[in-house]
Amino acid sequence: MKIDFANLQYQYQLYKEEIDLAMQGVLDTSAYIMGEAVTSLEKNLEAYTGAKYAITCSSGTDALLLAMMALDIEPDDEVITTPFTFIATAETIAFLGATPVFVDIDEKTYNIDVDKIEEKITPKTKAIMPVSLYGQPANMDRIQAIAKRYNLKVIIDGAQSFGSTYNGISDSNLGDISTTSFFPAKPLGCFGDGGAVFTNNEKLAIKMKSLRVHGQTKRYHHKYIGMGGRMDALQCTVVDVKLKYYPKDLALRQEVASRYRQALEDKNILLPSIDRDATSAYAQYSVRVENRDAVQSKLKEMGIPTAVHYPMPLHLQECFGYLGYKRGDLPIAELVSSEIMSLPMNPYLSDEEIEYIAQRLFLAIK
Repeated sequence: MKIDFANLQYQYQLYKEEIDLAMQGVLDTSAYIMGEAVTSLEKNLEAYTGAKYAITCSSGTDALLLAMMALDIEPDDEVITTPFTFIATAETIAFLGATPVFVDIDEKTYNIDVDKIEEKITPKTKAIMPVSLYGQPANMDRIQAIAKRYNLKVIIDGAQSFGSTYNGISDSNLGDISTTSFFPAKPLGCFGDGGAVFTNNEKLAIKMKSLRVHGQTKRYHHKYIGMGGRMDALQCTVVDVKLKYYPKDLALRQEVASRYRQALEDKNILLPSIDRDATSAYAQYSVRVENRDAVQSKLKEMGIPTAVHYPMPLHLQECFGYLGYKRGDLPIAELVSSEIMSLPMNPYLSDEEIEYIAQRLFLAIK
């Protein structure tokens, strides 16, 4: 049996007729940048998430940049975040000249350890940026309380978590600004790059709409130093079609995760832990195993693809060497990064495929 990790082609075939028709509509009008397709998606994202303002943009990375630019993150500011995430989280902080301040992670959820945030706050701290890793929001009640106590902003990196919830509230409707990515392999993906920012603050929304078009307030009149951060109309039509079916696909992802858990329990494998206050979009289904490289090699021989999200925490990356971190500074992130392994995860995995993966994984780790 050969397993498809994300099964993007299968999903396209499911919605092919509608997607092709929607994309053809853009081609027929030749309205490739901004316009009706963009407006339609943004309205539908607002309806789905409950956020007052959804603003599409060119990628999940640019969504983080827009959020920080809107909140006036500047050189020498500090932003507290997690080292166990995709590099864009901290890369964007550094890109603006600010300093990423890393806090170790919770060993069960792999999200930022809220017990360790306050000790990293200094007079230079401007914001906290939790990541909803693998699709699960961090402990937002406590993060919001800390932010309020110290007058800090909260930016949620929800690149992996669209559709997840915390205390029944959409992950895209938490924090001062929430972000997401529509990269093809995300739970809700387009056919290229795309992303969105969400906020309930009208002033921030207006500013981010301006920033994504080079700080423009009207044609060729620029209030801010901005960026070319628009999401093109063709990509918006793809996400708009998929969004109609997303509640079903998200439920299927969560069902696949449940079946994985049933199949893998009691097999000496550390499985994902979801807080009782949260739901996960399961962008990944990541387990922890010893001798990961050997296990991956054996699974590959059996036709089972795996991935590692992420093999080296950010504080040990060469590009952040100037921050002065060393091995041992954030031990939980370092431990988890040496053991974590993502199994195939998509809404269309069959019971037979999940059982095959579980049985082979058990053999691989013996």
